[in-house]
Amino acid sequence: MTGRFEDKVVLVTGGSRGLGRAMCTGFAAEGARVVVASRKLDACQAVVNDIEAGGGQALAVAAHMGSTEDLDRLIDTAYESFGRVDILVNNAGINIGMNPLSDTSPDIFDKMVDVNLKGPWYLASRIAPRMGEQGGGCVINVLSVAALTTPAYMGMYAATKAALGALTEVMAQEWAGWNIRVNALAPGSYHSDLTDGAIAAIPGYEQGMVDAALIARIADSEEILNPVFYLASEAYTTGITLVADGGLMAKR
Repeated sequence: MTGRFEDKVVLVTGGSRGLGRAMCTGFAAEGARVVVASRKLDACQAVVNDIEAGGGQALAVAAHMGSTEDLDRLIDTAYESFGRVDILVNNAGINIGMNPLSDTSPDIFDKMVDVNLKGPWYLASRIAPRMGEQGGGCVINVLSVAALTTPAYMGMYAATKAALGALTEVMAQEWAGWNIRVNALAPGSYHSDLTDGAIAAIPGYEQGMVDAALIARIADSEEILNPVFYLASEAYTTGITLVADGGLMAKR
Protein backbone atom coordinates (compact mmCIF):
# COMPACT_ATOMS: atom_id res chain seq x y z
CA MET A 1 0.00 0.00 0.00
CA THR A 2 1.43 3.37 -1.02
CA GLY A 3 0.44 6.92 -0.19
CA ARG A 4 1.61 10.20 1.26
CA PHE A 5 2.49 8.57 4.62
CA GLU A 6 4.22 5.47 3.27
CA ASP A 7 6.97 4.23 5.63
CA LYS A 8 5.58 6.34 8.50
CA VAL A 9 4.40 4.94 11.83
CA VAL A 10 1.43 6.77 13.33
CA LEU A 11 0.19 6.36 16.89
CA VAL A 12 -3.38 7.54 17.50
CA THR A 13 -4.93 7.64 20.96
CA GLY A 14 -8.69 7.40 21.22
CA GLY A 15 -8.34 5.50 17.97
CA SER A 16 -11.27 3.12 18.23
CA ARG A 17 -14.19 5.50 17.59
CA GLY A 18 -15.23 8.73 15.92
CA LEU A 19 -12.47 11.00 14.70
CA GLY A 20 -9.79 8.69 16.07
CA ARG A 21 -11.08 5.76 14.05
CA ALA A 22 -11.32 7.95 10.94
CA MET A 23 -7.71 9.03 11.44
CA CYS A 24 -6.48 5.47 11.91
CA THR A 25 -8.15 4.18 8.76
CA GLY A 26 -7.25 7.34 6.86
CA PHE A 27 -3.55 7.18 7.70
CA ALA A 28 -3.50 3.47 6.87
CA ALA A 29 -5.10 4.15 3.50
CA GLU A 30 -2.23 6.57 2.86
CA GLY A 31 0.37 3.88 3.53
CA ALA A 32 1.18 4.38 7.22
CA ARG A 33 1.55 1.64 9.78
CA VAL A 34 -0.85 2.55 12.57
CA VAL A 35 -0.92 1.93 16.31
CA VAL A 36 -4.56 2.05 17.38
CA ALA A 37 -4.77 2.89 21.09
CA SER A 38 -7.84 3.19 23.28
CA ARG A 39 -9.21 1.80 26.54
CA LYS A 40 -10.89 -1.30 25.11
CA LEU A 41 -8.74 -3.79 23.24
CA ASP A 42 -11.61 -5.36 21.32
CA ALA A 43 -12.68 -1.97 19.95
CA CYS A 44 -9.10 -1.25 18.86
CA GLN A 45 -8.82 -4.67 17.26
CA ALA A 46 -11.98 -4.04 15.24
CA VAL A 47 -10.27 -1.01 13.68
CA VAL A 48 -7.12 -3.05 13.04
CA ASN A 49 -9.21 -5.73 11.34
CA ASP A 50 -10.70 -3.13 8.99
CA ILE A 51 -7.26 -1.75 8.19
CA GLU A 52 -5.80 -5.18 7.52
CA ALA A 53 -8.77 -6.10 5.35
CA GLY A 54 -7.82 -3.14 3.17
CA GLY A 55 -4.21 -4.27 2.90
CA GLY A 56 -2.75 -2.06 5.63
CA GLN A 57 -0.70 -2.74 8.74
CA ALA A 58 -1.89 -1.88 12.23
CA LEU A 59 -1.53 -2.84 15.87
CA ALA A 60 -4.14 -2.69 18.65
CA VAL A 61 -3.05 -1.62 22.13
CA ALA A 62 -5.32 -1.08 25.12
CA ALA A 63 -4.24 1.98 27.10
CA HIS A 64 -5.97 4.48 29.38
CA MET A 65 -4.73 8.06 28.98
CA GLY A 66 -5.06 8.58 32.73
CA SER A 67 -2.57 5.79 33.52
CA THR A 68 1.15 6.50 33.07
CA GLU A 69 1.78 2.76 33.42
CA ASP A 70 -0.53 2.09 30.47
CA LEU A 71 1.17 4.81 28.45
CA ASP A 72 4.65 3.42 29.17
CA ARG A 73 3.43 0.02 27.97
CA LEU A 74 1.87 1.62 24.88
CA ILE A 75 5.18 3.28 23.99
CA ASP A 76 7.17 0.09 24.54
CA THR A 77 4.74 -1.97 22.47
CA ALA A 78 4.76 0.51 19.59
CA TYR A 79 8.55 0.60 19.42
CA GLU A 80 8.94 -3.16 19.87
CA SER A 81 6.47 -3.78 17.04
CA PHE A 82 7.34 -1.05 14.53
CA GLY A 83 10.70 0.30 15.70
CA ARG A 84 9.71 3.96 15.62
CA VAL A 85 6.90 6.50 15.92
CA ASP A 86 6.91 9.28 13.33
CA ILE A 87 3.54 10.89 14.05
CA LEU A 88 1.79 11.00 17.41
CA VAL A 89 -1.84 12.10 17.51
CA ASN A 90 -3.09 12.85 21.02
CA ASN A 91 -6.77 12.48 20.17
CA ALA A 92 -8.26 10.83 23.27
CA GLY A 93 -10.37 13.07 25.46
CA ILE A 94 -13.35 13.03 27.79
CA ASN A 95 -16.09 15.48 28.65
CA ILE A 96 -17.90 14.25 31.73
CA GLY A 97 -20.15 16.12 34.10
CA MET A 98 -21.35 18.92 31.84
CA ASN A 99 -22.43 20.93 34.85
CA PRO A 100 -21.98 24.42 36.25
CA LEU A 101 -18.56 24.83 37.87
CA SER A 102 -20.24 25.03 41.26
CA ASP A 103 -21.59 21.50 40.74
CA THR A 104 -18.33 19.99 39.44
CA SER A 105 -16.73 17.54 41.86
CA PRO A 106 -12.99 17.25 42.54
CA ASP A 107 -13.17 13.69 41.18
CA ILE A 108 -14.48 14.91 37.81
CA PHE A 109 -11.85 17.66 37.81
CA ASP A 110 -9.06 15.14 38.40
CA LYS A 111 -10.32 12.68 35.78
CA MET A 112 -10.56 15.33 33.09
CA VAL A 113 -7.12 16.73 33.86
CA ASP A 114 -5.62 13.23 33.80
CA VAL A 115 -7.09 12.24 30.42
CA ASN A 116 -7.21 15.58 28.58
CA LEU A 117 -3.96 17.14 29.80
CA LYS A 118 -1.66 14.95 31.87
CA GLY A 119 -1.93 11.94 29.54
CA PRO A 120 -1.13 13.82 26.31
CA TRP A 121 1.76 15.64 28.01
CA TYR A 122 3.19 12.40 29.38
CA LEU A 123 2.88 10.43 26.16
CA ALA A 124 4.35 13.18 23.97
CA SER A 125 7.17 14.02 26.37
CA ARG A 126 8.28 10.38 26.57
CA ILE A 127 8.12 9.81 22.82
CA ALA A 128 9.74 13.11 21.79
CA PRO A 129 13.33 12.19 22.73
CA ARG A 130 13.06 9.00 20.70
CA MET A 131 11.67 10.98 17.76
CA GLY A 132 14.68 13.24 18.08
CA GLU A 133 17.05 10.28 17.98
CA GLN A 134 15.44 9.05 14.74
CA GLY A 135 15.77 12.47 13.09
CA GLY A 136 12.46 14.13 13.94
CA GLY A 137 8.74 13.67 13.82
CA CYS A 138 5.37 15.25 14.39
CA VAL A 139 2.96 15.64 17.31
CA ILE A 140 -0.68 16.67 16.85
CA ASN A 141 -2.73 17.53 19.93
CA VAL A 142 -6.47 17.47 19.32
CA LEU A 143 -8.23 20.30 21.13
CA SER A 144 -11.70 21.68 20.43
CA VAL A 145 -13.12 25.08 19.59
CA ALA A 146 -14.40 24.87 23.18
CA ALA A 147 -10.82 25.73 24.16
CA LEU A 148 -11.19 29.01 22.26
CA THR A 149 -14.82 29.84 23.00
CA THR A 150 -15.06 28.64 26.63
CA PRO A 151 -18.77 27.70 26.64
CA ALA A 152 -20.78 27.62 29.85
CA TYR A 153 -21.40 24.19 31.41
CA MET A 154 -18.32 22.80 29.66
CA GLY A 155 -15.83 24.63 31.83
CA MET A 156 -13.54 21.77 32.75
CA TYR A 157 -13.44 20.44 29.20
CA ALA A 158 -12.67 23.90 27.83
CA ALA A 159 -10.03 24.53 30.49
CA THR A 160 -8.17 21.26 29.97
CA LYS A 161 -8.21 21.65 26.18
CA ALA A 162 -7.03 25.26 26.43
CA ALA A 163 -4.20 24.13 28.69
CA LEU A 164 -3.22 21.49 26.13
CA GLY A 165 -3.15 24.26 23.54
CA ALA A 166 -0.68 26.17 25.70
CA LEU A 167 1.47 23.07 26.10
CA THR A 168 1.43 22.63 22.33
CA GLU A 169 3.26 25.94 21.89
CA VAL A 170 5.76 25.04 24.61
CA MET A 171 6.40 21.62 23.06
CA ALA A 172 6.96 23.24 19.67
CA GLN A 173 9.58 25.57 21.17
CA GLU A 174 11.36 22.98 23.29
CA TRP A 175 11.47 20.23 20.64
CA ALA A 176 12.26 22.27 17.54
CA GLY A 177 15.92 21.38 18.02
CA TRP A 178 14.96 17.73 17.66
CA ASN A 179 13.23 18.49 14.34
CA ILE A 180 9.81 17.79 15.84
CA ARG A 181 6.84 19.82 14.67
CA VAL A 182 4.08 20.20 17.25
CA ASN A 183 0.67 21.60 16.36
CA ALA A 184 -2.88 21.49 17.65
CA LEU A 185 -6.15 20.90 15.85
CA ALA A 186 -9.32 22.59 17.13
CA PRO A 187 -12.32 20.99 15.45
CA GLY A 188 -15.80 22.39 15.66
CA SER A 189 -18.81 20.12 15.94
CA TYR A 190 -18.46 16.72 14.32
CA HIS A 191 -20.33 13.53 15.07
CA SER A 192 -18.62 11.62 17.87
CA ASP A 193 -19.48 10.12 21.23
CA LEU A 194 -18.74 13.45 22.92
CA THR A 195 -20.84 15.50 20.52
CA ASP A 196 -23.70 13.03 20.40
CA GLY A 197 -23.59 12.82 24.20
CA ALA A 198 -23.87 16.59 24.46
CA ILE A 199 -26.78 16.56 22.01
CA ALA A 200 -28.55 14.05 24.24
CA ALA A 201 -27.75 15.88 27.48
CA ILE A 202 -28.25 19.53 26.58
CA PRO A 203 -31.58 20.71 25.14
CA GLY A 204 -31.06 22.72 21.97
CA TYR A 205 -27.36 21.88 21.73
CA GLU A 206 -27.56 20.37 18.25
CA GLN A 207 -29.51 23.24 16.73
CA GLY A 208 -27.24 25.70 18.48
CA MET A 209 -24.17 24.13 16.88
CA VAL A 210 -25.81 24.14 13.46
CA ASP A 211 -26.84 27.79 13.81
CA ALA A 212 -23.41 28.83 15.11
CA ALA A 213 -21.42 27.77 12.04
CA LEU A 214 -21.26 29.33 8.59
CA ILE A 215 -21.41 25.80 7.17
CA ALA A 216 -24.69 25.11 8.91
CA ARG A 217 -24.40 21.47 9.89
CA ILE A 218 -22.43 19.14 12.11
CA ALA A 219 -19.50 17.59 10.26
CA ASP A 220 -18.74 13.92 9.83
CA SER A 221 -15.47 12.71 11.34
CA GLU A 222 -13.98 12.03 7.91
CA GLU A 223 -14.26 15.74 7.04
CA ILE A 224 -11.63 16.56 9.66
CA LEU A 225 -9.03 14.31 8.01
CA ASN A 226 -7.58 16.80 5.54
CA PRO A 227 -6.59 19.29 8.28
CA VAL A 228 -5.05 16.39 10.19
CA PHE A 229 -3.11 15.26 7.13
CA TYR A 230 -1.82 18.78 6.58
CA LEU A 231 -0.47 18.97 10.12
CA ALA A 232 1.05 15.50 9.75
CA SER A 233 2.79 16.40 6.50
CA GLU A 234 6.22 17.96 6.12
CA ALA A 235 4.61 21.41 6.20
CA TYR A 236 6.53 24.53 7.25
CA THR A 237 4.24 24.75 10.26
CA THR A 238 4.77 24.34 13.99
CA GLY A 239 3.37 25.80 17.19
CA ILE A 240 -0.05 26.67 15.79
CA THR A 241 -3.65 25.73 16.46
CA LEU A 242 -5.47 24.94 13.22
CA VAL A 243 -9.20 25.58 13.52
CA ALA A 244 -11.54 23.35 11.49
CA ASP A 245 -14.94 24.50 12.67
CA GLY A 246 -17.12 25.19 9.64
CA GLY A 247 -16.81 28.91 10.25
CA LEU A 248 -17.98 28.94 13.87
CA MET A 249 -15.19 31.24 15.06
CA ALA A 250 -15.70 33.59 12.10
CA LYS A 251 -19.40 33.92 12.87
CA ARG A 252 -19.01 34.76 16.57
